[in-house]
Amino acid sequence: MSDILLIGSCEPFSGKSALVLGIAKKIISSQKKVRLGKPLATCIELTNLPSMAYEGLIDDDMKFISSTLGIEEKNLISSVGLLDNISAEKRIYNKDISPGRGFEQIKELLNDNFEGLNILEGAGSLHEGLVYGLSLPQLAKALRSKVVVVNLWEDSKSVDALLNAKKELGEFFAGAVLNSVQPSEVKKIEEKIIPSLNELGIEVFGVMPKSPLLRSVTVGELIRRLKAKVICCPDKDELLVETLSIGAMGVNSAMEFFKRRRNMAVVTGADRTDIQLAALEASTQCLILTGIGDPLPQLIHRAEELEVPILKVDIDTLASVEVIEQAFGHVRLHESIKASYAIQLVQENVNIKGILEKIGFDCNFSKNC
Repeated sequence: MSDILLIGSCEPFSGKSALVLGIAKKIISSQKKVRLGKPLATCIELTNLPSMAYEGLIDDDMKFISSTLGIEEKNLISSVGLLDNISAEKRIYNKDISPGRGFEQIKELLNDNFEGLNILEGAGSLHEGLVYGLSLPQLAKALRSKVVVVNLWEDSKSVDALLNAKKELGEFFAGAVLNSVQPSEVKKIEEKIIPSLNELGIEVFGVMPKSPLLRSVTVGELIRRLKAKVICCPDKDELLVETLSIGAMGVNSAMEFFKRRRNMAVVTGADRTDIQLAALEASTQCLILTGIGDPLPQLIHRAEELEVPILKVDIDTLASVEVIEQAFGHVRLHESIKASYAIQLVQENVNIKGILEKIGFDCNFSKNC
């Protein structure tokens, strides 16, 4: 087979697509070619499904990465199937948990003499996709491909997931990239944790610090999740929200608090005009109003002047906060500003050369790689 690199994770939204983006960008910069694919699509606009047979099905993450890097459509590898409840249920009814002919076609494609690297992204975890015969260990074994696991780092207990990945993947486990590490912890991990992990047989190719930008969510995504009514500035739905603030205190305390935050979504009662006006004068990306009542005309006018969307929701403050907190860090890498930052983050903090050497991919290290 031509050169293959599998990118996997122990849990969803760990940063796989960011790593794919960074590695692919580096290879393209070295005048080599890249093909991208996700054997089991996990992100797709259902209205754009090509057919029930999933012929030509390309995961949205792969579409975004390819458009960002200028990768030709012919170098996108179609998915075998779509991870959704309907297709999973059908497979269970039919007692069919094999990858099927579609996966055989992928293997045939990868058996060519492509002079570049095939980067395939696995599903959300080690076991996800088992009902399709396309879990990460199954893919690695079928393709005889090394796997780099991106692992979210909270504390030393996070090593459990890596040890399990190493056990499950066996000879195909290449190593790991630790992601979302508190910046204050990076030095400690590099000097103390990584040497110990190496002794345990886990090679760490990089430590990526936690990024509020990459965890951010667009105002449009909040509108969708909250089922919110947009009162003003509907064209500002691409604004990125990095932090959440609740306007439930006195206005003086609120003003001091808001000054210390950046790119906020502020959730407050529809009757708290004082808090709403204070929030507009701070680093606020959107106001989210709960409860009975409508915003005053002067508030709407000021929000329009500052181009800050105002959203009205039917759920209470607590429920709104829960929805927003669930959104942070659980959205796709589909904004150009995030993509640019992800490329920079990967290339500054990940040993791409080490990863490529591990899989035996011949890249011009001395010049560009």
